[in-house]
Amino acid sequence: MARATAFAHLFEPGMIGNLRVKNRIIRSPQHTALGGRDGSVTDRLLRHYEEFARGGCGLVIVEYAYTDKKASKAANCQLSVADNECIPGLALLAQRIKDNGAKAALQIGHCGRQKMLGIPPLKSASRVPWEELLQRVGPVAVPEELTVEELQEIVETHGDAALRVQKAGFDMVEVHGAHGYLITNFLSPRTNKRTDWFGGSLENRMRFLVEVVKNIRAKVGPDFPLSVRLDGSEYEPDGVMIEDTIQVARTIASLGVNLIHMSGGNHHQIVYEVSPMGMPHGIHVWAAEAVKKAVPVPVVASGSITMPALAEEILAAGKADFIGLARPLLADPYWPQKALVGRVEDIKPCIRCNEGCRQRGPVRSNPIRCTVNVALGKEAELRITPAETRKKVAVIGGGPAGMETAIVCVRRGHQVTIYEKRRLGGALLEASVLDCKEDISPLIVHYLAQVGKLGIKVINEAADLETIKSGGFDAVVVAVGGSPLRPKAAGLDRPNVVTALEVLDGKSVPGQRVMVIGAGIVGVEVGLFLAEQGKEVALIKRRDEFLSDVEQTNRTFYLQQLSKYNIKLYTGKRLEAVVDGSIVVVDRLGRTESLDADSVVLATGFAPQTALAEQLERETDLEVYAVGDCVSPRLIFDAIHEGHLAALRI
Repeated sequence: MARATAFAHLFEPGMIGNLRVKNRIIRSPQHTALGGRDGSVTDRLLRHYEEFARGGCGLVIVEYAYTDKKASKAANCQLSVADNECIPGLALLAQRIKDNGAKAALQIGHCGRQKMLGIPPLKSASRVPWEELLQRVGPVAVPEELTVEELQEIVETHGDAALRVQKAGFDMVEVHGAHGYLITNFLSPRTNKRTDWFGGSLENRMRFLVEVVKNIRAKVGPDFPLSVRLDGSEYEPDGVMIEDTIQVARTIASLGVNLIHMSGGNHHQIVYEVSPMGMPHGIHVWAAEAVKKAVPVPVVASGSITMPALAEEILAAGKADFIGLARPLLADPYWPQKALVGRVEDIKPCIRCNEGCRQRGPVRSNPIRCTVNVALGKEAELRITPAETRKKVAVIGGGPAGMETAIVCVRRGHQVTIYEKRRLGGALLEASVLDCKEDISPLIVHYLAQVGKLGIKVINEAADLETIKSGGFDAVVVAVGGSPLRPKAAGLDRPNVVTALEVLDGKSVPGQRVMVIGAGIVGVEVGLFLAEQGKEVALIKRRDEFLSDVEQTNRTFYLQQLSKYNIKLYTGKRLEAVVDGSIVVVDRLGRTESLDADSVVLATGFAPQTALAEQLERETDLEVYAVGDCVSPRLIFDAIHEGHLAALRI
């Protein structure tokens, strides 16, 4: 396979201690909940990690495994390395990764205060709880302070766990010293309030990690590669700071650590740990660069490095020695192979929505999923295979649901025509307008490239019953989306009343004072879009809850942005009327209020457009499928998944 000269640094071999890695791409560890209830390796987990190895990673670091059976387990179906019975399954996993062309590592760790299970015992450096867990489960979230004797036991269990990793045939072990878990609980002044040898000064706060490193090195020998993951910053005013991290990195490198894997944030500052769209790309590269200048061992940069060009830029500038990818490889496990041959447009990009890998995945005790990679975690069941009977398929609608359907259908051998009255992209076009939604644009580019490469016929007009009946089709997929809902209020026919979509696609330019009716995702985003242009914006919402159904990292980001632009929020109020220069709203007690407004933007949701699919089902003998917002207006996740699964059924 020819190399892509544009990414020469990315595909240079690298060394970690005595371990030669074929390129600079590392699959960073990320909890999947694909393990067994008892922490065992499952067939599904084997297939999952096999994909990353087959996709071209140089090194695959398997998700964190708990080190003892007392208090180290963080989450449901988390991998275990707590006893020797784990070794056979882990050996199968290590061998599967290596048989498919990558080096294999396993991350080990103790959850400390961040025990997502929320059940005792919880142990930490001090009795400082994880704030969100405290809100969820109450006083039980306050951890017990570890005794010195317990600490020594945990040091030993880390060393024993590392030895099991070595015996299982992995090429490297990594210690999780970041993201708010136990080692960070000791490193951070925010969570370490001890007054003994393990608290106070930095020398004392790093003592636990130092003892862990020494114990591991004594048990695995001097030559087995050892990595430690650290936070450049917790992004807390009284937490881990880069100056301390540099000193920690220097110390552990002198003790035989071969790789420093840089990250940042914790579960309280989750927007830095798992950054949503809108947060900077390469968010922790600055920390990797600072540590690299201070240590003689290689350093990994990680955190929202979504595309090859940024990865190459980081390496070429000498800011890091390796690139850690987690979510981008969930979106496309073959990211490395495609980058190697310069087919960047074929990489299905991570859009940092955190919907499948968090909101509908392990955060809810479900197996990991991905918005853009429907087969994630179901690699065997949902593999695209040739159809038994090749068919002529019409896809009505060229949004994400329609394009996903069409692409998968063609890859299965069907002949496909897309009917799109506007232009390909659908709701993605409006979704990509905001600066904070720039991650959507690469997805549009990817879809358009695949439609072109596969030679899918696109007709830029609407399709109706007669179009389909006269087209000689065997199956039709309706993906026409939803239509904007309009509230019941007086004055909506005024020229200063427009829809959110009309604003986002440039058909309408509101005045200076704008009232946005509706404060869901669309309302918030159009409000931010207008506020970025210097307009005075307020959001009007009928209910008191605000973004309660939005994934946590995205909700946090939106709240930060609303505060930044001083966007006002009125909850528990309904639009009654639009009048000259203002609107009239009414609360649940019937009290009215007048609010000044030059323009009114309606963002009150969408109704599914079901009529065409129902008509086709009644009046034709075709296979008819409805997917995406025309079934029920939801998220990109639902559109892509429904389109993909429909294509597998045709």
